[in-house]
Amino acid sequence: MNSNLDGAQPIAPEQGGDAADELAYRLRQQQLSARFGIFALKTRDIDALLQEAVRTCAEGLHSEFCKVMEFLPTEDELVVRAGVGWKPGVVGVARTGTDLDSPSGFALRTGQPVISNHLAEETRFRTPKLLTDHGVRRAINVIIQGDGGAFGILEVDSPTGGRFTEHDLAFMQGFANLLGVAIERQQAEEELRANKALLQQALEEQDVLTREISHRVKNSLQLVAGLLNMQGRASGNEDLCRALADAEARVHTIAQVHDRLWRHNEMRSVDLAEFLGELCAKLQEAAPHFTVGCSIDPVIVPTDLAVPLGLLVNELVTNAFKYAYPEAPGEVWVELTSDSPEQFRLEVMDHGVGLPSDFDPASARSLGMRLVASLSRQLGGRLEWQDARPGTRFVLNLSAQDDNAAR
Repeated sequence: MNSNLDGAQPIAPEQGGDAADELAYRLRQQQLSARFGIFALKTRDIDALLQEAVRTCAEGLHSEFCKVMEFLPTEDELVVRAGVGWKPGVVGVARTGTDLDSPSGFALRTGQPVISNHLAEETRFRTPKLLTDHGVRRAINVIIQGDGGAFGILEVDSPTGGRFTEHDLAFMQGFANLLGVAIERQQAEEELRANKALLQQALEEQDVLTREISHRVKNSLQLVAGLLNMQGRASGNEDLCRALADAEARVHTIAQVHDRLWRHNEMRSVDLAEFLGELCAKLQEAAPHFTVGCSIDPVIVPTDLAVPLGLLVNELVTNAFKYAYPEAPGEVWVELTSDSPEQFRLEVMDHGVGLPSDFDPASARSLGMRLVASLSRQLGGRLEWQDARPGTRFVLNLSAQDDNAAR
């Protein structure tokens, strides 16, 4: 920040200026405060803020030395956080106590400013060694604080004779108040950024954990499928072997769904056009003699809804492979249409032999039909079996925001 103001430097009162010089001197202090206020609004670096504060304040009082001392509550000390004019090794290192016998400690503890125009003759306080080592003859100490409490002390020190006045004190206290508000804003923004970073880290860790859980679930399901396969091959019962093979296929399907969600990072929501399209491609690959067609509108739904929907499509298509075309392979068509982001309609259709004339889905006893009915209820949709003439059409109307679909 360039704070050199236009025109000649006003004469300080201790340098023998007249009333006009005094007025110009105080006006310059106000200009410096205003410019620092603009700087404080723009900067996001608290160290730059403090350094500009001490430089500007020293300039405003024609003083060689100025420093900001930050209060360290856990150590009950003040440390020089920023400063101008001091020898190397002072800023960031030098410390002083906060007892009432020191000018800075008194200002911190009482909140009252301290003017010491004759440090060599001062009887109220001891003169800190730091000031003696730098030949300081007079000083002003004011507290820096905001609504959250005291940050520390702003101190201007001069090695020249003369005196600081009540007008100088008013400039210093007003400047310290402005600095306190700026520091409090900086700290609040830093805390907000830190909280955002922690929240982002927590979300990333949760995402990694969720994907790891999904991956482990997939591996566990593959293990279960392998055990079912072993049990089926070991049994001598053909019906049991077929039932275990069906169960193995369903477990494999669930494992594949988890695998896709894990690999595509779809832990919260899923694009059904991609999800069901990929599922249809896998079903086609598993039954190359059949034809699996699909037309899926791009609908984004919660993962909790996409998983049972995928299992339902898998069950309906594989059932069509088994029962719709007993003599030769045929085509199965999967279609999902959406008139709005919340409402959509799923259809799975074949052109096979159709359902028996006395078919009653409510009384169906096969595992496949019971599974279809269960998944439909889980999705909260309205299930219909229709005659496609020829073939069968399964229709499910549901809402992506249905409470039942979230369970």
